Parts: sequence; C-alpha cells; structure tokens
Amino acid sequence: MRVWPLLILLISPFVSAVTLDELQQRFTEQPVVRAHFDQTRTIKDLPQPLRSQGEMVIARDQGLLWDQKTPFTMTLMLNDSRMVQIINQQTPQVITAQNNPQMFQFNHLLRALFQADRKVLEQNFHIDFQDKGEGRWTLSLTPTTTPLDKIFATIVLAGQTYLETIHLNDKQGDRTEITFSQHQLMPATLTDEEHQRFASY
Repeated sequence: MRVWPLLILLISPFVSAVTLDELQQRFTEQPVVRAHFDQTRTIKDLPQPLRSQGEMVIARDQGLLWDQKTPFTMTLMLNDSRMVQIINQQTPQVITAQNNPQMFQFNHLLRALFQADRKVLEQNFHIDFQDKGEGRWTLSLTPTTTPLDKIFATIVLAGQTYLETIHLNDKQGDRTEITFSQHQLMPATLTDEEHQRFASY
C-alpha cells in the first residue's frame, strides 16, 4: 500500500489574492501542524474504493508522523535522514540513502513539495497555480522528472485557509483523494509525547 504523505501544505488565512510565492512563505512559517485525514483510493480493478483514516503531525524541524487508525494501524515517519513504516506493530521497515538511494531521493523531493519550494517545483513539475477568489486556490502539478513522472500523471492540491484536499492520479489509472480536517496549530511546539515518538523511530 502506497502512502503519499504530501501533507505539510497547511496555511494561514488569506486576506488578498493568493500567489505561489505567498503560498511557499506561509507553508514554511508553520512550525507544527496537526490534522485528521480521510483517504480514499480508487483502484480500477477493485469494485469498491479503499478507505482509511487517522491523524498526522507535521513539524517543520522534525518531519512527518502519519498515524493511520483504520482499517488497520500503520505509522509512517519521514524526516531528512530516513523513512520508517510500521504496519500492525510489525517489524519497522527503514529506508535510508544507503539501503535505497532512489526512494530516499524521492522522499527528499517530497519534503520540498511539502513546503511548496518554488525552485524545486519548477525543476520537477509543470505548474498550474490558480487563485480561485475569496482565498481559495488550486495547485496542479504535472511531473516532468523521474521518478515522479513514472508514478503520477497529476497531483492536484486545493484549499482555502488550510489545505483541504490532495488528488493523486497515477499512471495506472488509479486515484487517491486525501481530505484534511480538524486542523490544530497549537501548541506551536511538539509535545513531550510527540518528541519521544520522533526520537523512537
């Protein structure tokens, strides 16, 4: 099961027209963001979509914790040095630059995407950014470099005060939609429990 933790695009209220540069600035100004997620994956060969939900924490200086609660438990931790995935409390799977250079490179690219780094976006995607009015916006990304162009046809993000949805359309014709809700920006630093969880992985 693939999880695409493109989740750090959570932003402050807008009071004027939105630009990509403003988006990048606001994304990088949030030290810690917590939210609930609902994910629906539609696979063309399956009669029913696959649904999951859980909680996530994004810390600018630490990385991402993605806690899927249903239909089975899965924890994903992503930072600058490694990615750790634990499914149903089984032995953790650890990806680093040494044991999987391509995936590690891909994870670093995702980290750049999380912060809407315009330079990196322009190097790897055709960008279609649209201000929808009243603070609403969409960011459509069409990959132009490997490995993204081998996986995704398009990635479309949309929101207003916060990132609300991510639509992933892959090369196999499958679709994933992630919806975010119950955003929390406080406390602005990690709790002791959150610090321990990042350290334990």
